[in-house]
Amino acid sequence: MRYLEPIVFINGKVKYPITLDPGVWIFDDRKVEIDTYFHAERVQVNELEEYTIAASKHWQKEIQEGAIMPPTIKTERKFEKQRLLEGTFGIPFEPFLKNAEPENGVTEVIVTTDDEELTFPLETALEFFLGFSKDGKPLKISEGGPLEIYFGDASNINEPIKNVRSFTVK
Repeated sequence: MRYLEPIVFINGKVKYPITLDPGVWIFDDRKVEIDTYFHAERVQVNELEEYTIAASKHWQKEIQEGAIMPPTIKTERKFEKQRLLEGTFGIPFEPFLKNAEPENGVTEVIVTTDDEELTFPLETALEFFLGFSKDGKPLKISEGGPLEIYFGDASNINEPIKNVRSFTVK
């Protein structure tokens, strides 16, 4: 069965069924370049603690040196725009699955593609990384989109799961 909508569903034994639109993820701050995601060292970070440390350093600097506006804002914006126009991006699946709030006792996630249904343990699904753009362009349905699934260990980096239509929590 071939779907034409560029949306993907999270449904099944969840408190909140979710509709995902990969076309808007380019504006999401959680997006990461695929190469960076799989090659960068991952460290668990306490966001509140990191923010507090950064804010403290910033305030200390301003007290000592005075406030200085960075002269490079235009070049930073240009670099970011260029990165978005040329990058290959993805986003972790875990926040979406957790927001759907799977019911107690859930053990697996069924991924439905155009051609098959694949079953994965919940722990594996929580590590999925969803590719949604390639070379600065959204993945087209005709080319295996709207998203691709990469395993958290990058074992399928060259052969991601394509044509994903839904995630059913069981």
